[in-house]
Amino acid sequence: MSVLSKPYFHDEAAAFAFVECIIWNGTPHCPTCGSVKVYAIKPNAEKKVRMGLKKCGDCKRQFTVRIGTIFEESHLPLHKWLQAIYLMCSIKKGISSKQLERTLECTYKTAWFLSHRIREAMRSVDLAPFGGGGGVVEADETFIGREPGMPIQRGVAHKMKVLTLIDRATGRARSVVIDDLKTTTIGPIVLANVKREAALMTDEAHRFQAIGRHFASHDTVNHAKDEYVRAGDPMITTNTVENYFSVFKRGMKGTYQHCAKKHLHRYLAEFDFRYSNRSALGCEDQERTLRALKGIVGKRLTYRLA
Repeated sequence: MSVLSKPYFHDEAAAFAFVECIIWNGTPHCPTCGSVKVYAIKPNAEKKVRMGLKKCGDCKRQFTVRIGTIFEESHLPLHKWLQAIYLMCSIKKGISSKQLERTLECTYKTAWFLSHRIREAMRSVDLAPFGGGGGVVEADETFIGREPGMPIQRGVAHKMKVLTLIDRATGRARSVVIDDLKTTTIGPIVLANVKREAALMTDEAHRFQAIGRHFASHDTVNHAKDEYVRAGDPMITTNTVENYFSVFKRGMKGTYQHCAKKHLHRYLAEFDFRYSNRSALGCEDQERTLRALKGIVGKRLTYRLA
């Protein structure tokens, strides 16, 4: 049976039951006071009641499982939200808001907004440094689009810049939007996200030389001389992070086509999430969707901030 044929993708009551099981784990609690003295408000012949409505026995507040999540104050049915999350988690290069508009049969504005909310749910809150136990961390930067207000010119000065770290041991990725390529900009980011006992691997760029001195070892490959892999234990290469950039750019150019700098960090969160929870690490589409759903709490995003 196809995953998309599951009841919670098509039936609103099943969707609420599914999300409640993930968020509350069988024990509903009030988002205002935290009380577990909660009971369901059931509809009757005289009164129409919202789906999944609950009432707290202590503070008397009414609420649903949407409160305090990315679903809050959204008029889109919950089962369509689940469809959108599954599609964004399962398609390697992402799905455009126009495609979500057609699939969910909603407006483009709704599709655009919910996709940004889902990216916010994908944003990792685990900021533990990479490279524990002397593991290998690859670091590199890439360029995409154009900096706001910058004229097109030769080189990469006019492009938006992204720094990405890959932990080879765990297979996780962490990306950051940076304003320039100075050591004073990149250095603090690398030092904050990589443990000192790690083996750092980069290309031959001079900005990484001073940074590399802070780690147990620092090896480079010289791309200018067509050197991409050098024998060693572990193998000296930055091909892993280059592979990440390949998927990221194909998604950004082929699927999304344009991204303003103020939104770039959320697109990076999306690609980081899918990369860090990919099939090669034993995480398939359904599990990846469940992990994204577990990140919906406390990440409400208003339209003004999106």
